Amino acid sequence: MKPTSDARFLLILVLLAVSGAGGGCARVARPLSAAALAAGGGYLGHQLSGGDPAATAGGAAGGALLSEGIFALKRRGERKAYVEGYERGRGDGVKGLYWHLVEQQRFVESTTTTRLVPISLPERMEDGVWVQPSTRYLRVEE
Repeated sequence: MKPTSDARFLLILVLLAVSGAGGGCARVARPLSAAALAAGGGYLGHQLSGGDPAATAGGAAGGALLSEGIFALKRRGERKAYVEGYERGRGDGVKGLYWHLVEQQRFVESTTTTRLVPISLPERMEDGVWVQPSTRYLRVEE
């Protein structure tokens, strides 16, 4: 069975719409699928109404609106995926910083010895006040 010219026309319009909505270059895909769906809608409106110009125009407008709806859904999905990826990336950065700080604060057993060495300080003047002799301790790690 050989396809009629109407069936070929509809097949071409459907292929154009699907190829335009499916991906590729957005600058070409969007107008291509909008034109294909508008033409298909106009054709269906013309065929179903018996040639009524209002139904043809309505079908074309419906096809164009369908195309815009498809692209709006596609854009919303892309925007949502971008935001989710951005937030996950920020979360991974914060987790990385957290684990880096934890690693820096981890106690490492030291093999050095620590002792306090007493130092005697004589009577002295600090900031215009006489200070009594005292002993301070200096911490020494070896």
